[in-house]
Amino acid sequence: MHTDTERCVRAVRSKDARFDGVFFTAVRTTRIYCRPSCPVVPPKAENMEFHPSAASCQRAGFRACKRCRPDTSPGSPQWNVRADAVARAMRLIQDGVVDREGVPGLARRLGWSTRQIERQLLAELGAGPLALARAQRAQTARVLIETTPMPLGEVAFAAGFSSIRTFNDTVREVFALTPGELRARAARPAGRRAPASGAITLRLPFRAPLEPSNLFGHLAATAVPGVEEWRDGAYRRTLNLPYGHGVVALAPRADHIACRLSLTDPRDLTHAISRCRRLLDLDADPVAVDERLRADPLLAPLVDAAPGRRVPGSVDPAEFAVRAVLGQQVSTAAARTHAARLVAAHGTPVDDPEGGLTHLFPEPAALAALDPETLALPRSRRTTLLTLVRALADGTLPLGPADDREEARARLLALSGFGPWTTEIIAMRALGDPDAFLPGDLGVRRAAEGLGLPSTPAALTARAAHWRPWRAYAVQYLWATDSHPINHLPS
Repeated sequence: MHTDTERCVRAVRSKDARFDGVFFTAVRTTRIYCRPSCPVVPPKAENMEFHPSAASCQRAGFRACKRCRPDTSPGSPQWNVRADAVARAMRLIQDGVVDREGVPGLARRLGWSTRQIERQLLAELGAGPLALARAQRAQTARVLIETTPMPLGEVAFAAGFSSIRTFNDTVREVFALTPGELRARAARPAGRRAPASGAITLRLPFRAPLEPSNLFGHLAATAVPGVEEWRDGAYRRTLNLPYGHGVVALAPRADHIACRLSLTDPRDLTHAISRCRRLLDLDADPVAVDERLRADPLLAPLVDAAPGRRVPGSVDPAEFAVRAVLGQQVSTAAARTHAARLVAAHGTPVDDPEGGLTHLFPEPAALAALDPETLALPRSRRTTLLTLVRALADGTLPLGPADDREEARARLLALSGFGPWTTEIIAMRALGDPDAFLPGDLGVRRAAEGLGLPSTPAALTARAAHWRPWRAYAVQYLWATDSHPINHLPS
C-alpha cells in the first residue's frame, strides 16, 4: 500500500480512517509523521513520503504528530490475513517476544536466522525487529506515563527499556517531549474519577464500523464462571501472563473499546493489550470484509443490517482448544458447566475485589496429569481431552501466533476425536484465521437453508469460495440470523 503514492495521497486528502495503521504519512518539511486521518490541513503531495510502519518513520528521523497520535493507530489488518513468516514475526513482536527473549528468541520461534529476520522485515516494513519493538515500547511507555501515577523510573523498566537513559532518549525522540512533559500534558481534568489502585485505563482503537452485539454477546454467553463474567456493561476475565496474572474489563464504546487492566506486573502491559486486541479482532478491516461478502446477493441484506461484525477470538489458544473439546456436541450451558468444573479443580486462585472472578484457566501441564475418571464426560471425550492437553503440554501441538495455521490444522486432525468442526473452530478463534469455515455447523446450515444457500457441507463450501479470504466473518453473519444469546449484547 505505502508504495502506491497516488492512492496514499488520496487517502490523506480525504482523511480516510480505514488506512490508519496500514501506512503512515511522513512530512519532509516538518519532520513529523501522521496517520492518514490526521485532522490537520494535508501537506503538499511533494512534501509527503509514505512508510509501512511507525518504526520505519522513527528510523528515518520523523517524530509522532501530537494531534493525531499515529502511534495509537489500530494494527495493520494484513498481519491477521497473511500466514507467511513476516506476518508471524509481526504477531510475535506485537506479543512482546523481542522484549522478553530478544531477536534470537524471535528467530528461534520462527526457525529463521536473525539475519534473515532482519532482512525480511527491513524489506517489507522499513525497520528491523529491534526498531519495531522499540516503537512498541515507546507506545507502552506513553500509556503508562499518561494513565498511571507510576514513578517514571518504574515506567521505563515496565515498558521494556533496559535503562532510564534509553527510555528518556526514546520518548524524547519519538514524541518530541520528555516523559515528564508527557505526564503534565495528560494531567487528569478536575472531577474525573481516578482509576482504582493499580488499574491502567486505556482506549483500544479500531477501524469503524464495529458491531458489538455478536462479539460481546458471544463472550458473555459462553463465559466460564470464575474466569469470565459480564458486569456493569463490560466483559471481564482473568489473564495468565508471562510475568504474572491480570484482570481485564472491556466495554464497547462508539469509537473505541474501553479497557481497564489490573496487572500484578506492569511489564505484562504490551502482552495483555495484544491479547485483548486479538480477542476482539480489533485490527480487522471491516470495510474490506463487508465489501467482499456484500457481493453475494444472499449475504448482502445481513451485511447491510449490521455491518462491521468481528470474529470473537481468544486470549489463550490452548485454553480455547480445551474449551472447544468440552463443547463438542453439547449445549453452550453444558460446555460452561464442564469448563467451570475444570477451573474449580485445577485453576490457580486469584483475588478480584471488584467482581466475581476467582481463578485463572488451568494450563495444559496442570490438566495433563488429571484422573480421567473425575471428568463427567463420555469416555471418548475424556480420551480426546487428555490427548489434547498432553500434546499441548509437551509441545508437540504448538498453537501460538507464530505457528503455521495449516500445519496446526493437520496436527489437530491427527488427534483422536478431532473432526473438521473442532479443527476449524480452533483455527477461527484460537489461531485467528479469517478464512476458517464451518460448513457442517448446525447453526450455519440452518442459516444457509433459510437464506436459500446450499445447506449441505460440500455444496456450501463450493458456494463459499466467493467469500474468501473472509469466510470466518461470513460465519458470524450466518450465526446472527438465529436468536441464540451469543448474538445479543447482554443487558
